[in-house]
Amino acid sequence: MILCCGEALIDMIPVRTTGGSPGFVPCNGGAALNTAISLARMGASSGLLTGLSHDPFGRQIVAALDAAGVDRSLSVTTGRPTTLAFVHLEAGEASYTFYDENSAMRMMTPDDLPPLPDHVRCLLLGGISLCHTPGADMFEALSKRGGGRLIMFDPNVRSSFIGDEPAYRARLGRLMARADIVKLSGPDLDWIDAGDVPWQDRLDKVLHSGPSLILFTRGAKGAIACHRDGRRIKVAAPKVEVLDTVGAGDAFNAGFLARLQALDLLNPKKIETMKTDVLRDCLTGANNAAAASLSRSGGAWGSPIEGISPLS
Repeated sequence: MILCCGEALIDMIPVRTTGGSPGFVPCNGGAALNTAISLARMGASSGLLTGLSHDPFGRQIVAALDAAGVDRSLSVTTGRPTTLAFVHLEAGEASYTFYDENSAMRMMTPDDLPPLPDHVRCLLLGGISLCHTPGADMFEALSKRGGGRLIMFDPNVRSSFIGDEPAYRARLGRLMARADIVKLSGPDLDWIDAGDVPWQDRLDKVLHSGPSLILFTRGAKGAIACHRDGRRIKVAAPKVEVLDTVGAGDAFNAGFLARLQALDLLNPKKIETMKTDVLRDCLTGANNAAAASLSRSGGAWGSPIEGISPLS
C-alpha cells in the first residue's frame, strides 16, 4: 500500500450560482487526500494518514475516501474542526486563504502515530501539514520510522501559510535529505533556493543532500527526472486545454507512484537502479495523469459542480 501522509481538508471553491450570485462550495481537498483518491481511482492500493474530524466536513471527507476505496484505518479522528482552504482563482491559477487553528490535522502529535503495518510499502509526505507544529512534528517523526520503506516527498510550498519560516526551511531540508524521491515544481525550487544560479545546479544541490531521484515539473515544458547517477530524462507535456491547475501536482504524484506500484518498484534500492526506459515510462504516466487533471473543470475535484460554474 502507498500511504499518503498529510492534509485532508475542505477547499471552499468560488462559484457563480444559477441565480448569478457569487458563492463558495465545499469540496474535498488537500495534497494527501487528493493523491490517495487519485491512486485508488487508478487501481492502486492507497491509504491516508491524517487527522480527521467528526464535524460535517470531516464526514464529507470520510464518505469520499470510503467511496474511492482508500484505507483510512491509520488516520486519527477527533472532535476538532476540519481545516478550510478558501480558494481564489485568477486565470486558472489558485491561491489560498487557510483556516487551520486547532484543527484535527494540525493538532496531531507524535504520540498519535500508529504502528505501520508491513503491507505499507511507501510513504508520501509533504504539503501544508509540514507548516505548523505539533502536526508538522508528527509527520516528520513518521518519516524517521520508515523502516526501509520508500519515501517520496513533495513540499508543495504554500508560502502564505508558513508561520516560522526558518523552522520550516530546516524541516524541508531534513525531509528532502531523508527521502528517496523528491518532487519539486519550479515555484517550489525558487522558494527553497532562490537566486541567479541555474535550476539544474540547484537541483543537483538537492540530489547531493540525499535523495536518489528528483522529479521536476515545469508546467507546459513537461517534466524532468534527475537521477543521482547523473541521468536526466525529459518528457514533454501533453497538449491540453488548461481549465484548472488545482490538484495537478497531486495527480502527477499519483501517476508516478501508481506506475511504481504496478511495476513492483516501491523499494528504495530499486529506485537507485531504475533503468532509463522504466523511469521514462513512470514519468510519462505521471505527466499524463497531471494533464488529465488540468483538462477537467473542477481539477482535483474530478468533475464540474452541478448547477454552478467556477469563478475565474
